[in-house]
Amino acid sequence: PARDSCVAARLRRAGAVILGKANLSEWANFRSSQSTSGWSARGGQTRNPYALDRDPSGSSSGSAVATAANLCAAAVGTETDGSIIGPSSVNCVVGIKPTVGLIGRSGIIPISCTQDTAGPMARTVTDAAVLLGALAGDDPKDPVTRESEGKSFSDYTRFLDPGGLQGARIGVAREYFCFSEAVDRVMDDLIAQMKSLGAVIIDPVEIPGKGKIEEFKLMLYEFKDGINRYLQELGPSAPVHSLKEIIEFNERNRDKEMPYFGQDILVKAEAQGPLSSPEYRGILKDNLRLSREEGIDALMDEHGLDAVMAPSGGPPSPIDLVNGDHYVGGSSGSAAVAGYPNVNVPAGFIFGLPFGVSFFGRAYSEPVLLRIAYAFEQATGVRRPPGFAATADLGPSCEPDVVAQNAAQVFG
Repeated sequence: PARDSCVAARLRRAGAVILGKANLSEWANFRSSQSTSGWSARGGQTRNPYALDRDPSGSSSGSAVATAANLCAAAVGTETDGSIIGPSSVNCVVGIKPTVGLIGRSGIIPISCTQDTAGPMARTVTDAAVLLGALAGDDPKDPVTRESEGKSFSDYTRFLDPGGLQGARIGVAREYFCFSEAVDRVMDDLIAQMKSLGAVIIDPVEIPGKGKIEEFKLMLYEFKDGINRYLQELGPSAPVHSLKEIIEFNERNRDKEMPYFGQDILVKAEAQGPLSSPEYRGILKDNLRLSREEGIDALMDEHGLDAVMAPSGGPPSPIDLVNGDHYVGGSSGSAAVAGYPNVNVPAGFIFGLPFGVSFFGRAYSEPVLLRIAYAFEQATGVRRPPGFAATADLGPSCEPDVVAQNAAQVFG
């Protein structure tokens, strides 16, 4: 690249010391349907610092791990769907997936012009809020940021309130539960404790229209268009100039690029037509309608909600380069498709392995979500630093019950 991305330029102007680029799941896990999070041909396998044989999630694997392991004060991740929230959850850090348009995206390798965004990852809500303020604002090379005019802030720490759960109306999206009994037990205990701190819990709530969304097909169209534009902007000196040439490069270097998994998603994306096609336009229109005004907005209007909460996912699975990731559950999809904000906060441990809770809501509701997330964090005090264990301790103790008891003691 001939110039900094918008994100890097804003960090420099704010006085940040940029240490380097973290290892990313190759092509942000959009290369293969059998990919392993945290692996790339450039950086090898990123490992979870809570148990080194466990998956760090992705695609912002290195950003979450570096933050969790105290290698940096904070990091920047990117998300199309789950790539900030997932790694933040299993590495026990705070992750903010902001409203699409709050942070400029020029210079970031794209997947989806509808869903892509950068966002902060930090050990505390305060640190993440500081970084969000430095990153938010207009990007002349990203027209979507014009929509954030008058809706972004240079200081998000002013919204942090330890009493922020008092009177907060929070819906519990039970449709994202039931993938882990242990996770459900911890979540139910935390919900009970939130009530004791004055939160108004509406349980359950259901997000309408979610099952009708065609997210993957949309991303195939937008990735082909976006990556071709990105490569063309790099000029003739770039080693590849199109998605087609990327696919050919991978085939020529199969021993290094594809020793564990292939590139079926890239091939499917290359087969798509232009963004002017009626199929794409129809999918885009339906997705935005179903996820926004008939989805999250409708749900929040119906119950007068400030936020929706759900487990971000389960504890990390073992790294498996043979079969790829073992995905058991997660709640990032609704906010991702809508382009709405989502905040992950550490929620608990199961056999020493962390998982998080997500608070998401309307477009540009970052101040409300951060107020709730900060109050939750201050009340629970869940996070503890990693021990870099070789493997998880799967002894007879019932870790979920221990976490629930500790949470009850903190809440009183």
